[in-house]
Amino acid sequence: MRRNGMKVVVAIGFAVAMSGTMGLAQASAAPQTAAPQGGTAPARPLRAPAPPAVMPANSPAPTLLWPNGAPGAQGTADEDKPVIYAWLPASNPTKTAVVIAPGGGYEHLSVVHEGSDVAAWLNSHGVAAIQLRYRIGPKYHNPIELGDAQRAIRLVRANAAKYGIAPDHIGMWGFSAGGHLTATAGTMFDAGNAAATDPIDRESSRPDFLILCYPVITMQDPYVHRGSRTFLLGNTPTQADLDDMSPELHVTAQTPPTFMFSTTDDHTVPIMNSVMFYSALVKAGVSVEMHLFQHGGHGSALGVGNAQLSVWPDALLLKWMREKGYAAAQ
Repeated sequence: MRRNGMKVVVAIGFAVAMSGTMGLAQASAAPQTAAPQGGTAPARPLRAPAPPAVMPANSPAPTLLWPNGAPGAQGTADEDKPVIYAWLPASNPTKTAVVIAPGGGYEHLSVVHEGSDVAAWLNSHGVAAIQLRYRIGPKYHNPIELGDAQRAIRLVRANAAKYGIAPDHIGMWGFSAGGHLTATAGTMFDAGNAAATDPIDRESSRPDFLILCYPVITMQDPYVHRGSRTFLLGNTPTQADLDDMSPELHVTAQTPPTFMFSTTDDHTVPIMNSVMFYSALVKAGVSVEMHLFQHGGHGSALGVGNAQLSVWPDALLLKWMREKGYAAAQ
């Protein structure tokens, strides 16, 4: 059927795209978890840092984002040194790279199933993968995380020839809290500082496209993921802090084209986070495609082992990347 000029089809997921096609979730969709009550999140003590993330043995050598020490560093341990790992495919027909931001609630990083596994998937489709290890709470708070993401994008762009990519084919892919970091990088970017002494700082920090998987988006009640908010902004953020770091409030026509995937029964990050960002993109006229599956919970990554979700990377995301010119046709 058609409604207001949009073609509506029934499918296993809820897919929405600015191209005008919208697939509705099954009629018997599972009810959404009750949203947290409004008001200020209660103060809670910040836990000690999670154990250092362990990368797979076959990982490429890390590249420091700042070889001479990162701004705001509070020590010299690995956790104080943001890095990227460049996973390069045998061939890259579209000269595309994707910066990967694993999730972990801004308190730890899920470096395998939301990191190196994703890099392997991208490489298998002829796309370079740049896995980011950004600094996290409770030791680090905003604006450190965003600064790390912006520096990673600038660094990749400055080294486009080294990585065999085009400087205008650099996307960012984030999961959960890494999705918040990705959405923030996609709404709070700059063209670079032409007068900077560091040539990397002369590069734009704008990603050319975004991929968001079950993302944290808003820092506002009632739909905020409170753990992410605490570890990013601390126990007593001001309203200005909440507004600044709620990317749904900062979408413009210059926000990059976006692909989104999530599940309706996500009991960790309310699905309204995805819906809010999608709505903001539509209002701004940004090209966006969103797929909301009925079941799957939180943290499914590439959907391995889940018969329903395992179709989304190859059947949905890869198709979108090919249509946009960020992955080669079969």
